[in-house]
Amino acid sequence: MVDIQDIKRAYGVVGNSAGLNMALGKAVRVAPTELNVLITGESGVGKEVFPRIIHDNSNRRRNKYIAINCGAIPEGTIDSELFGHEKGSFTGAISAREGYFEVADGGTIFLDEVGELPMPTQARLLRVLETGEFIRVGSSEIRKTNVRVVAATNVKLQEAIELGKFREDLYYRLNTIPITIPPLRERPQDIALLFRKFSADFSETYGTPELQLTDEARDVLIHYYWRGNVRELKNVTERLCTFEQGHIIDDKTLKKYLSENAFTSVPALSASREGSVDAITLNSLVTAMVQMKQEIADLKVALEQVQNGSYHPTTNHFAPVSIAKTNSNPIGKYEHREIEDGYAEEVKDEQPRTKTEVERELYRQALERNHYNRTAAAKELGVSERTIYRKIKDYNL
Repeated sequence: MVDIQDIKRAYGVVGNSAGLNMALGKAVRVAPTELNVLITGESGVGKEVFPRIIHDNSNRRRNKYIAINCGAIPEGTIDSELFGHEKGSFTGAISAREGYFEVADGGTIFLDEVGELPMPTQARLLRVLETGEFIRVGSSEIRKTNVRVVAATNVKLQEAIELGKFREDLYYRLNTIPITIPPLRERPQDIALLFRKFSADFSETYGTPELQLTDEARDVLIHYYWRGNVRELKNVTERLCTFEQGHIIDDKTLKKYLSENAFTSVPALSASREGSVDAITLNSLVTAMVQMKQEIADLKVALEQVQNGSYHPTTNHFAPVSIAKTNSNPIGKYEHREIEDGYAEEVKDEQPRTKTEVERELYRQALERNHYNRTAAAKELGVSERTIYRKIKDYNL
């Protein structure tokens, strides 16, 4: 199982807040699957790192990874960029051209600012996600592609749906696995760590001494709202490294580089002061609990779909498809059996299983699928090998 700290070192992710660790853990767990992922978070939180983590830890890692900023491509050319065009299909189309979905066949596409896509392009994207089919601009030939899509947005898509600016069916297709990255103001214990990291980077670049914050300056950093999140903190640090001659930064000096009207109404204490760790930890726990509540709701929906036979992890289609034959059912409510027409029939168990029986069956099946290779079974279930050893003993497997 991939270690979160190894991921942080490999991708330059700084911070130990509960919300950040939860987002990273979710990215690592979903990476080996074929599920689409929607990453949400405010501008500047670092959403662009997560698709790279997902791709590099997936079975597609040896194939192409293409990142596209949907908000930076003009509406008139976005379809051509994504799906390609034929010669003469529009003015300036002097030759046929492959689109990103064709080039990235077998790999991963990261659609940044997906909320900025125009409605006609959203319809084309939905077709690719549902069927793997697309048509070049100016062509009538249907082409196929096998691409995993990871999307990101700082737009509240539910509000965009209500305003008629984003398709609801596309939202649910993209939002198979949601990952929310917390804003910097909800990660107060990470702010000083990030400042230190950026200060070290810029001091090396510009040949200047590393900046050091006084306790008062550190409090100012934590009080600040950080509307631009990590990106804003990085910019502030770079300006300080460039224009401040002394390497000790006090609160008065720091405030010259910050907006006066962007301080949080609820004070957060400095990590160097007595009692501040409790306040910071409480802030992180509240954030983590909110995210956990949403994840539990998502898991309940997925569980219901498994129970009624409408979830198919291979194709990622929420439709009545067949499920592999089985003689046992870990869920405890239904057993699914293949029938000739490809749909799944439901056969009720006589008695629902207990939670212990369900868990025992899950571990037993995982071990069988992996030929009792404990390391492989642990990786599949997303648990530690120590847990596998304990469950084998507890359930006499």
